Formats: sequence, C-alpha cells, structure tokens
Amino acid sequence: MSDTTLIDIKEEILSENRELANQLRSELESRRVFLVNLMSSPGSGKTSLILQTLSHLQPSYRMAVIEGDVDSAVDAERVTKEGFPAIQLKTGGSCHLTAAMVEKGLQALPLDSLDLLFVENIGNLICPVSSDTGANLNVAMTSVPEGDDKPLKYPRIFQASDAFLVNKTDVADHFDFDVAEFRRRVRRLNRDAPVFEVSCKTGQGIVEWCAWLRGRIEGHG
Repeated sequence: MSDTTLIDIKEEILSENRELANQLRSELESRRVFLVNLMSSPGSGKTSLILQTLSHLQPSYRMAVIEGDVDSAVDAERVTKEGFPAIQLKTGGSCHLTAAMVEKGLQALPLDSLDLLFVENIGNLICPVSSDTGANLNVAMTSVPEGDDKPLKYPRIFQASDAFLVNKTDVADHFDFDVAEFRRRVRRLNRDAPVFEVSCKTGQGIVEWCAWLRGRIEGHG
C-alpha cells in the first residue's frame, strides 16, 4: 500500500473560488445588483455588444462594467467614453477572471448606485467557464467569422451558459456559417438556453436580446 499523500490543488482552488463567488452573489443580491458574465473568444465583439446593451437599457437601469484583459485598458476606455462607469482588471497573464478578481472590481465601484453590472471576461472559450465569477447570469458569444462548429470544439461553455449570442450577422453572406446547424449543435448540449442572432453594427437582434435580459433581471428579484 502506498503511503503517498495526494493533495488536489486544482480542486482546492476551485472550491475556494466557488465559496467566494457565492459570497459575492449574496452580497450583490442584498444590494439588488444583477451581475452578467459575458464570455467569448477574442474578437467576437464583447465590448461592442455590451455598449449596445447599455445604450438600449438606459435609463431603466444604473449600469457599470468590469473589463477583464491580460493587458491594456482599451475596453474600459471605450465604455467610459460612452458615459458609463468601468473598471479594467489587468490579469498579467491569467486566461480567465476569478471571483477574487471580480471582488477587486466590485470594491472600486459604487454598488449602492448600481442595478446592473457586466463582467467582460478574458477572451477564450475554455478557461472562463471553469471559474465562477459570482454572476447571476452567464452568457456566451460567438461570431459568424468564427464558424458554426464552436459547440463541437468547446462543449463545456455551451453546456454551462444561460444564453448564447451569434454576433456579426451583417457579414453572414461572406462566410460559410450555417445558423440552423449551429442551433442544432447547441441544442444537443443545452436544451433551454436561447440563441440570439445579433449585429452590433446594424443593431439586428439587439432589441430581442435586451428584452430577454430585462425579463431575467426583473424576474430575479
């Protein structure tokens, strides 16, 4: 019999993260702040989608954004330029945001003056889904140029998310993206989460997406 002691560091880290995420969720709910975690690969248009959403939902909600990135503050600058509070989290190499990182962002925001908060997670379809941020809603986004096979390549994020967006539909004529096949692939992994086809350039689908999000926010309280 082996006397080797096995310590699962990864599981310990994930457990600690889940505990903190649950604490953040409870705190935000006590303050009546709804948190949305947006995940996608780089270049899908997360910041543009957030800006479109902020524009359509104001003045109904007081909103802010926590931006996650390996480096730079470009995304947060875009948000603040449009008149919304934003915090940039520079991870220095981490491929996803953790609850501890989100907590740092929360500490820098006037939570008592907010109703809705977006977290723009770091761009990739693998790491973010494994780390609970304390969000009330997890949304995954892909885009037409990326192809319709993302549910096959990254099934976990499609199993775990509450809604999906397909962005950049305005360039659909230039790419071989089969929307019907994408939806079928999503449904094999997630039977209930809605799929929204949107274009941040033309505004297609944004009203429908915002109406659904508004329903989730109002139904949460």
